[in-house]
Amino acid sequence: MALLHRAELRPSKLELLAGWLSGRSWFAGEAGAQVSRVAAYRFDDPAGEVGVETLLVRAGDGPVLQVPLTYRGAPLAGADEHLVGVIEHSVLGRRWAYDACGDPVYPPLLAAAVLADAGQAEEYFEVDGKREVRPASMTLTGSRTGRAVPTGPVSAAPVPAGPGGGDATVVRVGDVELAVLRRPVPAEVPGAGGLTGTWPGQDEPVLLAFAR
Repeated sequence: MALLHRAELRPSKLELLAGWLSGRSWFAGEAGAQVSRVAAYRFDDPAGEVGVETLLVRAGDGPVLQVPLTYRGAPLAGADEHLVGVIEHSVLGRRWAYDACGDPVYPPLLAAAVLADAGQAEEYFEVDGKREVRPASMTLTGSRTGRAVPTGPVSAAPVPAGPGGGDATVVRVGDVELAVLRRPVPAEVPGAGGLTGTWPGQDEPVLLAFAR
């Protein structure tokens, strides 16, 4: 489960993305336009140290873009090229936000969702000592391939368009390659396994990631 805080963020996540997205090779939309949130989902870091959240956003009237992020309480060594920016969190203090595809915490969590339908983390607030669950903004469906979820070295690199169009980023964990679709669209789930999502207004499942 993911514990959330009712906090002020400076800059906000969307403000941070507004200045970062247009510099990505896979960006599509209006450069400089306001970035709006479409939906989001989270994974649990087993160590409880790193926030792992994927935002689905659009810039102006552009297509939906998928942006996996990790939030850390200190800089990640050797990951400067993946740094999205720094956020001042009124509860947790300074947080370093990274493109999750360049963070070693993310690939094993994505692999579990793609290969074993591990699902998303339930989000909740602590209110007067009681747990208040926040409803999920979207539904995730992974494959149940029967394959063991891999562990081991991880890496990330840009690759050409995935099925159905849209640029992708490949992350590797152990001997498994996973493609994260940056512009997710409805597409058939590959036989090796995939992760799809729906949200209000998007009833046809879109392919978010798949095993290569």
